Amino acid sequence: MSAAATAKLGRLGFGGAGIGNLYTAIPDGEALATVLAAWDSGVRYFDTAPHYGLGLSEQRLGAVLRDKPRGDFVISTKVGRCLEPQDAAGRRDGEGFDVPADAVRRWDFSEHGIRQSLEDSLERLGLERVDIAYLHDPDAFDLDAGIRQALPVLEKLRGEGLVDAIGVGTNSAEAALACVDGADLDLVMLAGRYTLLEQPGVPLLERSVERGTGIVAVGAYNSGLLARPEVPDDAHYNYGQAPRALLERARALAALCRDFGVELPTAALHFPLRHPAVVNVTVGARSPEQITANATRMETAVPEELWDALDAGGSGGAA
Repeated sequence: MSAAATAKLGRLGFGGAGIGNLYTAIPDGEALATVLAAWDSGVRYFDTAPHYGLGLSEQRLGAVLRDKPRGDFVISTKVGRCLEPQDAAGRRDGEGFDVPADAVRRWDFSEHGIRQSLEDSLERLGLERVDIAYLHDPDAFDLDAGIRQALPVLEKLRGEGLVDAIGVGTNSAEAALACVDGADLDLVMLAGRYTLLEQPGVPLLERSVERGTGIVAVGAYNSGLLARPEVPDDAHYNYGQAPRALLERARALAALCRDFGVELPTAALHFPLRHPAVVNVTVGARSPEQITANATRMETAVPEELWDALDAGGSGGAA
C-alpha cells in the first residue's frame, strides 16, 4: 500500500464489531449516531466484516457511508466466512453477537467463495466497492489453506482492480507473520499482541517493515483492561476476566501515566503508533460518546518523557 494510500487511513479508525451487536444489542439509531459521531470527529477509515452481527455491522455502516463522498473515506471488510441464510426459528446467534440466527457462517477459502463473499458485502453496504479486503482469522480454520488458497485469490482481486489493498486480520501474531511471508500483503490487522500492556507481535512488526506491509493495530485496550483511567477489579482481558497479575501490571502502568499527566487509555491508544510498521489504530465503539472520547484521546499530546520512563522501567515495549 503506497504511503499516500496509507495516509488516507489517518491515525484513528472505526471498528464495526460493536455496531454489529457484539455481546449486547444496541438500537439502530444509536448505532447510526455512533458512525456519524466518528465521521464528525474526523475518522475516515471504517472496518467491518460479515462475521460482525451476521452482516448487521455492514448494513449499519453502509447506511451512513453511502451518503458520504466516496473519495473521502476508506472502508475495509473481510472474506473467508460466507453467510448462508437459514430460518432463525427464534434462535439467537451463538458467536457473541446479539442478533437472530438468520444465517450460518461457512468457512470458504475458494475463489468462488471469496468473490461471493465480497459481492454479498457490497450489497449489504450499498457500495460499489471496498478499498481493502482482509482474510479473516485464517488460523481459526486452516492457516495453510489460507496462505496457499485464499491469499492468492486476494492478490488476484487486487490485480483486477476490484480492491486497492489486501491483507489478513487475526489476533495471532504468529499466523500473521506466516501470511506476511507467504503473500504480497499491503496490510495486517492485528488484534492485540502489540499494546501498551504486551508486545509479543514485535517479530511480526519488524518483518512487516522489511516487507513494506503496514500494521493496523486493533485491540489497543486489551479487551477493556486499558480502557479506563482507573483499572477496576472486574476488568476484562482477552474477552474474559483479567488475571490478577495483569490487573496489577495495568494499574502500575496507569500510575506511571498519571505521574506524567496522562490517562491510561490515552497512552494505550498512542503506544502502537510509535512503531514504524503501525499505520493506524482502529477501535470499536458502541455509542457516540465512546468514539468522541477516543478521537479526543488520539488528539491529546503524550510527553516523550512518559515513553522514556516506560522503556526504562520495562513497563512497555519500545518501538
